[in-house]
Amino acid sequence: MQQISVSPVFVGRGSEITELTDALRRAGTGSPQAILIGGEAGVGKTRLLEEFLQRAADRGAVTSLGSCLEVGAEGLPYAPLAAALRRLHRSMGAELEAAAAGSEGHLSRLLSELGEADGEPNDEYSRARLFEHTARLFERLGTDRTLVLAVEDLHWSDRSTRELLAFLVRTLHSSRVLLVATYRSDDLHRRHPLRPFLAELDRLRTVQRLELARFDRREVAAQLAGILGTAVPERQLVDRIHRRSEGNPFFVEELATAFDDGCGAGLTDSLRDILLVRVEGLDEEAQRVVRIAAEGGSHVEHALLAAVLDDDEESLIEALRSAVGANILRPDSEGEGYRFRHALVREAVSDDLLPGERHRINRKFALAVEAQPQLVPGDALPARLANYWYHAHDPARALPTALNAARAARRRNAFAEQLGMLERALELWDMVTEDVLAHTLRPYDWAETYPPGSCDHKAADEDCDRIQLEDVLAEAVVAARRCGDRERGLSLAKRGLRLVDETVHPVRAAWFRINRARMLGSLRRSGDEEEIAHALRLVEHLPPSAVQAEVLALGAGSAMLKKPGPEHLELAERAIRIAQQVGAHSVEVHARMTLGGLRYDVQGDAEGGLAELVGAVERARRLGVPDLLLRGINNLASLQRGLGRAADAVKLAREGLEFADGSGLLRNIGTILTGNLVEALIDLGRVREAEEVLAASELTSLSGTHAEFLDRMRGELTLLKGDLPGAATMLAQARAANRVGQVQHSVPISRLAVRLAAVAGRPLEARAELLAALAEDGRLSHESDVYPLLVEAAAVEADSRGLPEAEAGRPGALAAIAAAAAELRPRAPLHHGWARLLEAELARAEGADTPAQWAAAIEALRPPGLPYPLALALLRAGEAEVRAGRREAAAELLREAAELAAVRDDRPLAAQIAGLAERAGLNLAPRERAAAAAAPAAAAGDSFNLTPRERDVLRLLSRGWTNRQIAEELYISPKTASVHVSNILGKLAVGGRGEAGALAHRLRLFPDDQALSGR
Repeated sequence: MQQISVSPVFVGRGSEITELTDALRRAGTGSPQAILIGGEAGVGKTRLLEEFLQRAADRGAVTSLGSCLEVGAEGLPYAPLAAALRRLHRSMGAELEAAAAGSEGHLSRLLSELGEADGEPNDEYSRARLFEHTARLFERLGTDRTLVLAVEDLHWSDRSTRELLAFLVRTLHSSRVLLVATYRSDDLHRRHPLRPFLAELDRLRTVQRLELARFDRREVAAQLAGILGTAVPERQLVDRIHRRSEGNPFFVEELATAFDDGCGAGLTDSLRDILLVRVEGLDEEAQRVVRIAAEGGSHVEHALLAAVLDDDEESLIEALRSAVGANILRPDSEGEGYRFRHALVREAVSDDLLPGERHRINRKFALAVEAQPQLVPGDALPARLANYWYHAHDPARALPTALNAARAARRRNAFAEQLGMLERALELWDMVTEDVLAHTLRPYDWAETYPPGSCDHKAADEDCDRIQLEDVLAEAVVAARRCGDRERGLSLAKRGLRLVDETVHPVRAAWFRINRARMLGSLRRSGDEEEIAHALRLVEHLPPSAVQAEVLALGAGSAMLKKPGPEHLELAERAIRIAQQVGAHSVEVHARMTLGGLRYDVQGDAEGGLAELVGAVERARRLGVPDLLLRGINNLASLQRGLGRAADAVKLAREGLEFADGSGLLRNIGTILTGNLVEALIDLGRVREAEEVLAASELTSLSGTHAEFLDRMRGELTLLKGDLPGAATMLAQARAANRVGQVQHSVPISRLAVRLAAVAGRPLEARAELLAALAEDGRLSHESDVYPLLVEAAAVEADSRGLPEAEAGRPGALAAIAAAAAELRPRAPLHHGWARLLEAELARAEGADTPAQWAAAIEALRPPGLPYPLALALLRAGEAEVRAGRREAAAELLREAAELAAVRDDRPLAAQIAGLAERAGLNLAPRERAAAAAAPAAAAGDSFNLTPRERDVLRLLSRGWTNRQIAEELYISPKTASVHVSNILGKLAVGGRGEAGALAHRLRLFPDDQALSGR
């Protein structure tokens, strides 16, 4: 156990220890927990953590501690987690290696002892896999025991550490893991990066925050008794130290030590003086060692300190012994270096240095590390060296080391830290001479397809191997995009465009523009299409290059999500040819996947599109690029579902989810794959299975990307249950994503809105939703989504025929539906079935539908076998047969429709079918049970002596229907309907239709109607 504090007694903190112990107990039951301990500097966070870790170890838990480092935080990604893993490896050895089996290539980026890192690209997907495999390691380590992972000084954490910790908190499920982290609350200014991290975790059920308060007088007295070794310290001393320390335990220790040394009366009220008083009590040599150690960082290795001091070893040991004896420095737990007992002391010592003195010390550290790199751990070397030279104020050495540190951070998938070092390089660039730029900088590293250098590579230009300012900007643009800082990425790309003369270097300018387009698209801002168009113009007549292929592929892919045409098909084909020429294999496969979608969308070639996609997926498998393969599987599943092959889509989506889970990308692409799986399951009527998949996705904590897809699926499932308010909530959340112009997102959301309004009995709202969808998306394709939308809208117009308030806009709505349908091209049996269904619904809206039309729709919809459209066709066919007087045929059709509605657990549809059967007096029980059916139970309204037909009329009257509408619905004449209404008014003893409807609602005579309307 690493000991840092000095007080021999543990004072107070009873409630905090109880909270931590309770969290340990809950974690031991398989419910992972996280505790965040905040408090001002010196308030006792470290001591509380020490005490708790010891108690946890005594209870059989495995504990490990890692600390964030103040110096070099921008460039030391994952430092505390790497330290904690290293300690676990030392204590558990082979057991940890067994838990890491199969993940060594990923985890070696955190723990080099596990071997060499794998050779996969260092992109955002590789980072996601690193996170996933880290979570799995902790899950495995916590299988048979409780694991406590503690991180100190989170206020100094690098962004990658924070993001990995947040990932662990969100994704560890059913694991015996407790995460504990401390941070200084007084350091958190309004823009401190830890603030949003804490706010994000506050929303999680398994996270608790503890805020440590200062000691009261009684606790200060107990602390003084322990420090001074007395049973009861003097009252005056307690009062004085309590007043001057204001209850801060660290200051209590400092003041108590000063008093014990006999110099209590000479202290000033300055905090800095309080912190430095113990240092100033050392001899000159020990003070010099402490001052130099303060610039070494939160932790400094003994060998490095010796190299910097270049003193006699005996003298150094003696000085260090004095500093340790005075509780200023403490040996670290590995016995290889030293830490200041408290960071405040290190800060005070560092602040007390003169500017020139600080620069000189940092220079010594930098020179020592350059001369003997083995003095610091290999994974920390680039960042430590970069920071020493930066604080030495030597731009000529700081610039190259910052670039090297950026490259090292990228190789560890620490993109935020890479960006920080690259931005430091940009800051230093103009401070160095041309000679430094020409001879000391590393070559260009990597930024995807970006073409490095500032010359034509066919010419013999000596500058071709020199990294240029625009090259650094390109690396920074990619780092910003990958770490999620797209605002900064946009700014950097704009700066790159200002530097690049597009008439001289059009390829490089095009590269910056397509990266701006990607980030604008991710931020859901306008301008991405203009950037792509500009890039296309720049590369149009240039020789083949990877950038040219990528620009063409992006142009085709962006159009595929919006309004593709034949020209975009040609773009994809050109991208493939050029990518093949220049060996840009990933770009080629991306373009092939886009081409598959375009063959379907633009050419209407379903089988050709499928074949292209299948081939692209196989190419992606051979390339071994997981994110590329998953894009192909996802697109293939989506296309199969669109063609009505929902069972194939389910199989593909499950394969994609399994592969994403195995490759560490589940929380990256799992949302859209889950959405495709759930949608296909609903198509098949496997509603309970769909609900289980959605519930599992919530436990997995999938990312927010495409969250609107899952919200829409929840809305669909909620609507099936007849829960209209719940469905409306999910619809609003799905719409909040604002994916304007992307038909595959917007049209299904509009369809849900139309269905919701229709079930709620709001036809004008349903019509408005349809017209808004048609106006927004213009020329619609995506037959699998648009046909159902048009059918739902046409059904609303048919159902509202005769309503006075709906008549005014009906012709325009029906014309809009017909016009949109005319632009669709059925490409699969399912589409033909929807088309027949739409034709019949449009005829019904005009009162001109025939049984033959519905029979044609049923015949077309039987081969795909999807329950919902077939049930709709059967319902309408049954209605037509009732009107034709063929009751037996109607009963058969409605019986089958009811069975399909039951398969989907579609309560609104089941209510429609049952309502029609009741009005027509049809028994939908299976034939063998129909004869034995019991007499119906007393129905609502029996107390008023209403006949069954009068109950039917009252139900419709309470909806506000006219006599003509009632007559059409019940297949009676308007005159008969009028007679029934008169009889009802008399039996209810009311004066008019409105009073009758109000009475029916008040007495809940028809509760099913009220439930479906959301009242």
